[in-house]
Amino acid sequence: MIIPITSLSHPGIELFSKLTEAQLRQVKETEEGIFIAESPKVISVALQAGCQPIALLCEERHITGDASDIIAAIGDVPVYTGPRHLLTELTGYALTRGVLCAMKRWSMPQVEDICHDARRVAVIDNVVDTTNIGAIFRSAAALGIDGVLLTRNSCDPLNRRAVRVSMGSVFLVPWTWIDGPISSLHDYGFKTAAMALTDDSVALDHETLKEEPRLAIVLGTEGDGLPHDVVSDADYVVRIPMSHQVDSLNVAAASAVAFWELGKR
Repeated sequence: MIIPITSLSHPGIELFSKLTEAQLRQVKETEEGIFIAESPKVISVALQAGCQPIALLCEERHITGDASDIIAAIGDVPVYTGPRHLLTELTGYALTRGVLCAMKRWSMPQVEDICHDARRVAVIDNVVDTTNIGAIFRSAAALGIDGVLLTRNSCDPLNRRAVRVSMGSVFLVPWTWIDGPISSLHDYGFKTAAMALTDDSVALDHETLKEEPRLAIVLGTEGDGLPHDVVSDADYVVRIPMSHQVDSLNVAAASAVAFWELGKR
């Protein structure tokens, strides 16, 4: 259902213009809230993963172009469309490939559900940068990680920018929030490997790590790294060997290296 818009106050476009990420999570149209997917590729991945669309915002020129397959797939979902300058003013940013889709959030699985059949999981502790979250998910999907667990002080993986940076990987890797201590993963048969620099850390390519049947790779915040108690409670403290007196990598880069070395290959 194509709906041309000519003003910033057109009914139905509030989802794309007036609501913050926090407010989207509390929209009453759906019990679990709403998120925004950006760009045709990301929206297509979300649809293929079973996400339910609510509304589409699309530049006029993409109706018969990049967004045509999406529009055909979503049936009678409203498609709001207008010129690029109007949509940029509406959202406050230039749309990536000219398309946004508001979608229903889903009920989060339990930690037990994520861990049940997993051999390798990533644990994200207090990582708040949207770009880093998206990049970690993309690496997790590509490099053999079965699931992702996030502490509540981490960035929401369904943040618009995190979703876009992940290229839709947040819809491909099972994930949920972990409320208990990370050491509680022992209850599901996991050993924990904290990525940190300590005097007793082992190198990432240590054979014992690869031989662990179930391993949780724990990644910390961009600035301070992992809290002391998380490091002290870990079964392993792991470092990435480096050169030229560089002591650490960005958390997203470190995750890719760790997932490559310790993931299921």
